[in-house]
Amino acid sequence: PKMKEDNCLHAALICMGMLYYSHAFATEKVTHARPSLHGHHEKGKEGQVLHRSKRGWVWNQFFVIEEYTGPDPVLVGRLHSDIDSGDGNIKYILSGEGAGIIFVIDDKSGNIHATKTLDREERAQYTLTAQAVDRNTNRPLEPPSEFIVKVQDINDNPPEFLHENYHANVPERSNVGTSVIQVTASDADDPTYGNSAKLVYSILEGQPYFSVEAQTGIIRTALPNMDREAKEEYHVVIQAKDMGGHMGGLSGTTKVTITLTDVNDNPPKFPQSVYQMSVSEAAVPGEEVGRVKAKDPDIGENGLVAYSIIDGDGVDMFEITTDYETQEGVVKLKKLLDFETKKSYSLKVEAANVHIDPKFISNGPFKDTVTVKISVEDADEPPIFLKPSYIFEVQENAASGTVVGKVHAKDPDAANSAIRYSIDRHTDLERYFTINAEDGNIKTVKALDREEIAWHNISIFGVEVHKQHQEAKVPVAIKVVDVNDNAPKFAAAYEAFVCENARSNQQFITITADDKDDSANGPRFIFSLPPEIIHNPNFTLRDNRDNTASVFVRREGFSRQKQDLYLLPIVISDGGLPPMSSTNTLTIRVCGCDSNGSLLSCNAEAYILNAGLSTGALIAILACIVILLVIVVLFVTLKRQKKEPLIVFEEEDVRENIITYDDEGGGEEDTEAFDIATLQNPDGINGFIPRKDIKPEYQYMPRPGLRPAPNSVDVDDFINTRIQEADNDPTAPPYDSIQIYGYEGRGSVAGSLSSLESATTDSDLDYDYLQNWGPRFKKLADLYGSKDTFDDDS
Repeated sequence: PKMKEDNCLHAALICMGMLYYSHAFATEKVTHARPSLHGHHEKGKEGQVLHRSKRGWVWNQFFVIEEYTGPDPVLVGRLHSDIDSGDGNIKYILSGEGAGIIFVIDDKSGNIHATKTLDREERAQYTLTAQAVDRNTNRPLEPPSEFIVKVQDINDNPPEFLHENYHANVPERSNVGTSVIQVTASDADDPTYGNSAKLVYSILEGQPYFSVEAQTGIIRTALPNMDREAKEEYHVVIQAKDMGGHMGGLSGTTKVTITLTDVNDNPPKFPQSVYQMSVSEAAVPGEEVGRVKAKDPDIGENGLVAYSIIDGDGVDMFEITTDYETQEGVVKLKKLLDFETKKSYSLKVEAANVHIDPKFISNGPFKDTVTVKISVEDADEPPIFLKPSYIFEVQENAASGTVVGKVHAKDPDAANSAIRYSIDRHTDLERYFTINAEDGNIKTVKALDREEIAWHNISIFGVEVHKQHQEAKVPVAIKVVDVNDNAPKFAAAYEAFVCENARSNQQFITITADDKDDSANGPRFIFSLPPEIIHNPNFTLRDNRDNTASVFVRREGFSRQKQDLYLLPIVISDGGLPPMSSTNTLTIRVCGCDSNGSLLSCNAEAYILNAGLSTGALIAILACIVILLVIVVLFVTLKRQKKEPLIVFEEEDVRENIITYDDEGGGEEDTEAFDIATLQNPDGINGFIPRKDIKPEYQYMPRPGLRPAPNSVDVDDFINTRIQEADNDPTAPPYDSIQIYGYEGRGSVAGSLSSLESATTDSDLDYDYLQNWGPRFKKLADLYGSKDTFDDDS
């Protein structure tokens, strides 16, 4: 406390001395400044009087010390003009920055005082203007002149750091002198005047671990091999002092928290040399057996540890993985265990760092090993079948009680309990099989049909007699062996057709067969005729030896009048043991054919009807058809060449007019050129008038002509059919074009409905919307375009 009082006393004395010196210096300068408004007269050569002008105001800059707290205003300086004789007629006026508020002037004596305490850090200087005027008239006696009042700095501001607290990191075990962080302080005092703003940095707390450079504020490490695991965080206090660090200077401090970051300088280490574990023999692969952990004081990736099994008799039975969340090695079961075979295992486990820093490789190997001993515990195990699955065979149609096969299971435990067997009835819903509960023999309950079910898949349970909860399950596949018990049959319901004019030895059908039995008891098939009809006079059979047979005509000249249907029995045998055969019937119909063998009709009634007509009747029918055709052709020809109307129209009936291509008519009033009624389209009666002057939108293929029935006598149907085809064919070219008009005659009170002249009228209708109707209305849109378009074209 005494030292602090001495420091304060010294600072006060220094301030008072500087204040006194400044005040005396300013007063002396002002007092010696003598303003003058008169010229100085000198005589030159030859009696010439020379005039030398003198400056009205002569003084230096004024100074006033900041933070003055005395009872009286501070005298800044004194203004005095040479023309001031002291009679009080001159008045001094002060204006400018702070005039009248901070600085006041005695208008008689010219003394300037500062009435308020000044702070250089708020404002370093003031610019003022002084002027001498006549007190009575306020007439300026001198031109105004500017001067500056500077606020003289004192050490009244301590240094301040940019941040109250700093945080920095530096790696552990860094070398001495490693830069940690730079702290910076600032002083509001004038750096150009004295040492008020000259700062020096020093460390108050944090030694001997860190140091600071006095001029720059850079903090550096001061001790080697600082260990994060021993101490991670350090608190350092840095001081900045002005006045160059000398006594009486002001100071400021800041706190710096320095954290040592981790490096991999520690290897992993197991806390014990042996781990004891146990596992039940009933454990399944993948089940966790136990955990080991090597401790590494490093953190982050420097503390990551990977585990592996490097030796031991359980390398094939166990595995180890790394749990990176807990940094533990997890020992898991790799294969099934058997207590009766081996009761214990030994493993050698290694823990090694994942990331190794080469700088610290000399610290030793960054890994450690430990021994893990695992004992196998006996468990009450379920029975075990000697095979994982069974496959048996049994012939189809075997008698009930036939032995299919035998399954066997045993108790792996030392007790070796007896096993009882049963069938899972969910796999044998029809109860085809049964099993002996004592010895495991599987037998049939009913006859099996391979063609119905070829494979039976059932499951067998094995349960310990004294421990019903211990059971095992094994799949059993039973194949039903095929027996030749199905005769071959036609592959399809065949129906053959033979022409009346068929030639001898002509083939007309090829047949094949199908057998439900297996391929060993099926093909190859043998085709033959029954012995009783082997010399059939109508048909014969040939076996093609490829599981097909061909049927041939033995004679010529079949007649539907005599017999139109034949039934041919065919015997088909398979290649099984013993062979099976069946007799199948082939239906053969007699049909009428043309000379090329194309089928025309198999209807016996139509044939009999036509057969009743004589040759003369057929000739007469054909002659009538020819005559009718000639009449139709002549009628059409005359109709085209006819020029005069067949029907007389009334003179006033001028509603219809016919215009033909390549014929220049007599105008709209020429109604005598054609017979309108004769050329009238009959379709118009129904209200439908087809357009034949444009191409149809859809093209239809012309219907092929119907083949007339042989010896047909219905000529009227034939002609009507041809007319209907021509009328319904939209692709046929028009022979004429009929234009029908509703002519109103002369002098009609009704106006014209034509739009041919609408383009030249001054219509207000807007037809621009036709442009949006698509390409079909493009021509119409061009005709009824906008008025502007016609104007432009014109």
